[in-house]
Amino acid sequence: MNKLELTATPSPDDLSVIGEELTAFNAADVDPAERQLLAVLIRDVSGKVIGGLSGYTAWGWLFTQLLFVPESERGKGLAGQLLSKAEEEATARGCHGAWIDTFSPHALKAYLRQGYEIFGELPDFPKGRTRTFLRKSLGR
Repeated sequence: MNKLELTATPSPDDLSVIGEELTAFNAADVDPAERQLLAVLIRDVSGKVIGGLSGYTAWGWLFTQLLFVPESERGKGLAGQLLSKAEEEATARGCHGAWIDTFSPHALKAYLRQGYEIFGELPDFPKGRTRTFLRKSLGR
């Protein structure tokens, strides 16, 4: 009989099994994701990364997982520039849409200015905030 094990410290190999098996299942079910990483980095004058955007493209969509602009650089339109560069690359990769989520009211305003629209919300995630899910057509 199989055994269930709850752990807060899974090994990289354990997680790899789960990821590889799910990837194989999804590829058979809905075709391969053709997942490709994507990053747009902000570097300071010395070349050190101080912020940026990271995510991936898969199944015709750009997903922005992380977007960070340092406090000293906020209000200069960098979030929009990061998103634009990522969207341009996603379009070149054949993507037709983009999505992102946030619980920051400031980030939400930036994403709405960039043309994203809300398609879902999760109240109290974290407590006292709403996690908002947004999408944007990339116009293909």
